[in-house]
Amino acid sequence: MSSAGEDLRLREASSSNVPWKKWGPYLSERQWGTVREDYSAHGTAWDYFPHDHARSRAYRWGEDGLAGFSDDKQQLCFALALWNGADPILKERLFGLTNSEGNHGEDVKEYYFYLDSTPTHSYMKYLYKYPQAAFPYALLVETNRGLAREALEYELMDTGVFDQNRYFDVFVEYAKETAEEILIRITVCNRGPEGASLEVLPTLWFRNTWSWFDGAERPALAADRGRGCGVIAAQHPLLEERYLYAEGEVPLLFTENESNNERLWAVPNRTPYVKDGINNYIVHGAKDAVNPQQQGTKAAAQYQVKVGAGEQEVIRLRLSMRPPTKFSERGAKGRGEIFGKEFDDLFALRLQEADTFYDRLAGPKMGIDERNVQRQALAGMLWTKQYYYFDVDQWLKEHGASAPAAAQRMGIRNAHWFHMVNEHVISMPDKWEYPWYAAWDLAFHTPALALVDLDFAKQQLELMLLETYLHPNGQIPAYEWNFGDVNPPVHAWATCYVYLYEKQRSGKGDVNFLKRMFQKLSLNFTWWMNRKDATGNNVFEGGFLGLDNIGVFDRSAPLPTGGRLEQSDGTAWMAFFSQCMLQIALELAPHDSSYEEMAVKYLEHFLWIAAAMHKIGDHEDVLWDEKDGFFYDLLHLPDGRAMRLKIRSLVGLLPLCAVTVASRDVFQKYPRVVERVVQRLAAQGELRRALSFQREAGMNGRSMLSVADESKLRRILARMLDEQEFLSPYGIRSLSRHHEREPYIFHYNGTEFRVDYWPAESKSGLFGGNSNWRGPIWFPVNVLLLRTLLVLYSYFGDNFKVECPTGSGHQMNLHEVAEELQTRLSRIFLRDQNGRRPVYGGTEKFQTDSHWKDLVLFYEYFHGDNGAGIGASHQTGWTGLVALILGLGYLDTARLLQTEPRARPDYAVDTGDVRIPAG
Repeated sequence: MSSAGEDLRLREASSSNVPWKKWGPYLSERQWGTVREDYSAHGTAWDYFPHDHARSRAYRWGEDGLAGFSDDKQQLCFALALWNGADPILKERLFGLTNSEGNHGEDVKEYYFYLDSTPTHSYMKYLYKYPQAAFPYALLVETNRGLAREALEYELMDTGVFDQNRYFDVFVEYAKETAEEILIRITVCNRGPEGASLEVLPTLWFRNTWSWFDGAERPALAADRGRGCGVIAAQHPLLEERYLYAEGEVPLLFTENESNNERLWAVPNRTPYVKDGINNYIVHGAKDAVNPQQQGTKAAAQYQVKVGAGEQEVIRLRLSMRPPTKFSERGAKGRGEIFGKEFDDLFALRLQEADTFYDRLAGPKMGIDERNVQRQALAGMLWTKQYYYFDVDQWLKEHGASAPAAAQRMGIRNAHWFHMVNEHVISMPDKWEYPWYAAWDLAFHTPALALVDLDFAKQQLELMLLETYLHPNGQIPAYEWNFGDVNPPVHAWATCYVYLYEKQRSGKGDVNFLKRMFQKLSLNFTWWMNRKDATGNNVFEGGFLGLDNIGVFDRSAPLPTGGRLEQSDGTAWMAFFSQCMLQIALELAPHDSSYEEMAVKYLEHFLWIAAAMHKIGDHEDVLWDEKDGFFYDLLHLPDGRAMRLKIRSLVGLLPLCAVTVASRDVFQKYPRVVERVVQRLAAQGELRRALSFQREAGMNGRSMLSVADESKLRRILARMLDEQEFLSPYGIRSLSRHHEREPYIFHYNGTEFRVDYWPAESKSGLFGGNSNWRGPIWFPVNVLLLRTLLVLYSYFGDNFKVECPTGSGHQMNLHEVAEELQTRLSRIFLRDQNGRRPVYGGTEKFQTDSHWKDLVLFYEYFHGDNGAGIGASHQTGWTGLVALILGLGYLDTARLLQTEPRARPDYAVDTGDVRIPAG
């Protein structure tokens, strides 16, 4: 089984309904400070439920914990708690700053790493670095709160608690013997120069589902008699009985997962034992804080370990459906031991299977460091799954709004989204900083997830289009802070990618999946057409569109000038959306001819948008600026004047992404589509003009659909590949470095608005402060630009060359440019010639210490000049795309020029081969 173990489990989970994915890392890293837990009068989520409350207050909608593990409904939860003898509280969850405490917004102030995971979670490994000195909670808050926005953040490393390596490395591993039998191994390593003690408390508890409704059935934990070990029996009305076995004669502590009302609000407790009972017992010596009857809804095994300098101690546990009577201490025939030799053998087997699985994915050409980065990137994506539960209608009622209209009158957040009932395991952007889904992030997660688990990738795409997510009007929900915000429409592209990847890998695409997605995506497309094209001229608005502070104004707020903003990126996204829908329709047409009509529809949509973007000249009312050779947003003032906002940003690069190529066999395959298109072109002269520059045949007779002709492509690429503008040593910047020398300044009614090049953190709190699109490098858009280069290469071939970098005199074809961009993006994480990783900048411990230097964090975005990681430190959501990018380094150039473009099977590249007519 070692050679095919994980593949077999994936097949069993998919086709045989074996619940290999029922148990996994589905706890959040932070449930406190979320919108779901916010019942304040003014929507102040961070203040209403702070970290200080988390140990004492039962959560309403979810659970969190260190190295957390649960069933897929988060009913029975397991996580780690630690105490070094010096902290004021148990370390039960990660600590970080709230949005108002950090000089760059919210930020986790801990060091933890997702080291490994298979897609079925048959093997998982997590590392937490725990200081032996008191954790500096107050110092971190007070120091960061006093820093200017321009200052570097004050990190945990800066406090000195890791000096002389006085810390523990705490590794937590999970291995599944069967789908329902989970083995747990905790290894505590003392990295310090002296022996040190640590209390380790593996904790089992039930999510509180009983306090919110009268008559709800209460689950129960209770001590059971074991065979030389501690046993906690767990009974839940929706789960079969389970037992947590803790190796050795270890004390068991029991309390309730109920709020400590006395501490929080100075009112009597509902129960004598409360959520922080184990904390109070361990830290404060409150012997009456735990239940002497050894029963409750939260329990922990209390291990007190003394670890010598440079040594380690191992703790073993087992979560099982088998009662103690089914085990034997001596391994009697047919029973087996709870913690015998088979326990460690199973870990070795599962690790071997994981190695085999990832070695095959990497392929023979990938180096050791690249493999390490890829595997940790995918481990992070798999660990960042979370059970997300939110019944918005119920939540609104609990806020006192008995009907949607009342909620809207009261100004309660998300009042228009009362239809939503979210209760699924979802891929999160970052389970601490963003422990809630974001729709466009999620779409970007799926290409990397598809590398290891196609079923999960497809399920994630479908989730956002279910009737309990998608708004009845067709809008895809954005994120819980405001489901009604508008994210870029990238679900259709992700759908195409995942479908084509499966088709290339297995030889057969999932047509039923594609049909389901197409129907719902059509609703979303119609929502965009009706809501975001105010004048019906095929030039779109959309608001901030995920790019936060990229504009001179807040693009999601009323403009200070009045009027409206036509957005180059919003329009490009819709052109791209049209192309992807066209591609899906033509993929489905051989199975159902009615999709040919839809192909005509989406081709026409694309042509109208392309016609609107293709306008050139000296007029100020079009997006393209002929003098600058760039696309800009267009501001329409109330007096009828229009002006371009000449900011060189991703807004002007995104039109490049609206490109696809067509095979020459379209006339034979889709004659009815050709006939309809010819009729429409004959009747619409403007559409003919939009298509006129795209008629020439490319490599192997291909045609191209693009919003930019060859002249525009060359001019935009010249800026994109200019190291003084967009091209960084580490990828494409979100804002041209040109604005470092020449900021964009806009004056209106005595007020100055400006955009400067900021390669690192945002210097303005106007847009939230914890993200910045005015210079840094962001992986999702870079991946789309990589795709663009490969698509263009499949059309132009070796005959189209550009200077790269601009001004260097070095001519490259577009495949070579793509390779150059891939190399620069990968460089962020890989060791350079000096053994240093740019992602860690000047943090010396990460660069040189043997216990740190091969641990990789996948940040939200990266410094535009030196590649250092910035923002959320565990955003292996879309930054996990590096796992895909590393594989793209081994694309076969010749394959891209074949009649049927293909990449190597493990790394599909959507070359946009949609087979549409050349003219």
